[in-house]
Amino acid sequence: MDDKISTLLEAAAADALPVLRGVRDDQLTLPTPCVEYDVHGLLDHLFQVITNFQALAGKGESDFGSPPEHLAADRRERFAAEIDRLIEAWAAPGAEDGLTGAMSMPARTVGAMALGDLTVHSWDLARATGQPYEPDAAVVRMLGVEFAALAPTARSMNVFGERFAVGGDVTPFESLLAETGRDPGWQPSAAM
Repeated sequence: MDDKISTLLEAAAADALPVLRGVRDDQLTLPTPCVEYDVHGLLDHLFQVITNFQALAGKGESDFGSPPEHLAADRRERFAAEIDRLIEAWAAPGAEDGLTGAMSMPARTVGAMALGDLTVHSWDLARATGQPYEPDAAVVRMLGVEFAALAPTARSMNVFGERFAVGGDVTPFESLLAETGRDPGWQPSAAM
């Protein structure tokens, strides 16, 4: 697999969409490992992330400051369509070149952030709703490198929590989750 953001997003989408489609309406109020959100709030947040990162791929403006749209029953179809648009936006010529966003970050780093949100929040949702989830190994490898570099800035901006302490026998994905401040062993009963 090549390491283009769009190619990695395709792989991440193949793993994420079954989880997003699998969230039942009776699970929307459940807690998630992303402590500031219940399942519905996290779905709304992830949808906002996906649409904003489309604009950032085209060097456009994003708006993470406004409240996310409150998704309704059509969320499954809308997620699939918007993730397709996200992949297309990052596949466009020049999407990974130059700088983008209000902080003028390297576009490839911003693309990795989109990939990371889709991957990690899919795990959050899978864990909260009792679904299986295993992200693509190439996605995890790329994010491991990118998130290690981003972590100090992400922590200072309260995007990542403090690194969760894990032993040396964790998988690369568990290490990635720990880097974001998540407990890789999180279970819904732990949130009660």
